[in-house]
Amino acid sequence: MSINITFRNKLPPVIKSSLANVEKPYLKGHSQPLPKKNRTLHNNDNNQDYKIEDLLKELNDMIGLDKVKKFVHELQAFVEIQKKREQENLLAEPLVLHMVFSGNPGSGKTTVARIVGKLLKELGVLQKGHIMECERADLVGEYIGHTANKTRDMVKKALGGVLFIDEAYSLARGGEKDFGKEAIDSLVKAMEDHRDNLILILAGYRLEMEKFIQTNPGLRSRFPIHINFPDYTIDELVAIGELMLNKREYEFLPEARLAFKRMIQNMNFLHPYSGNARMIRNIIEKTIRKQAVRLYNSKNLSREDLIYIKEIDLCNDEI
Repeated sequence: MSINITFRNKLPPVIKSSLANVEKPYLKGHSQPLPKKNRTLHNNDNNQDYKIEDLLKELNDMIGLDKVKKFVHELQAFVEIQKKREQENLLAEPLVLHMVFSGNPGSGKTTVARIVGKLLKELGVLQKGHIMECERADLVGEYIGHTANKTRDMVKKALGGVLFIDEAYSLARGGEKDFGKEAIDSLVKAMEDHRDNLILILAGYRLEMEKFIQTNPGLRSRFPIHINFPDYTIDELVAIGELMLNKREYEFLPEARLAFKRMIQNMNFLHPYSGNARMIRNIIEKTIRKQAVRLYNSKNLSREDLIYIKEIDLCNDEI
């Protein structure tokens, strides 16, 4: 599925399509909301306004994910350049926008999908730019005809934005009587019926998503954008943990930071797919609770006592 965007002076863009063969990640620093000026987009979930600059800053401030950031910047640049070409009466190139996000849990797929949806709305590709998250249970029914209705309902909610299907490969599991294939067929039909007003993002583990696309040849041409979300490195996970603390107005003492890094190294060795940023969030939340227990019966607590995390506060049991 490709979308051809035609920009017109002082008029809404014209979008034409044709068939054709990237838990919230954590930011490098604190960002303050900018004044509401220039062009903005509307988020139906919380009525906040976003500018392109805000969205790109949110993306750039995310830890790691360099290739993902590069793709989103290319997407933004492409649409902007097509606008300038249109102003010079040059042909605009089509862009295939349905995507596959591959990676382990906690690697940033959902948050990047939200940024992409908002950005495409701001660029005039989508009407709303919101994201509807779903999984197999939201699409697959229990009897004949139920699946098509459930899938249509989810598509209807996603119109004007992004339909984000997590663990999409699970739709292809099961035998001949499984209704997952019916859900896939309904999604393909929705992509055709709503080609100007809907973007699908399929997400899941890398190997499972590769097998899923390979076993469904019709999907490969409709989802040519494949983005891999790598696991965070040890240093990136440490930075994520420090940022989580800083946003809550806590801070590691030096020896606690070293112990935190050792803990992550050990957990990654024992459980290499233990959850990326989600694992770090669990550690940080439990550490804050343990600090609270340590301080609970103390008297005359200082501001520093309430802020600093000690090595003893780090949880050393199962998360």
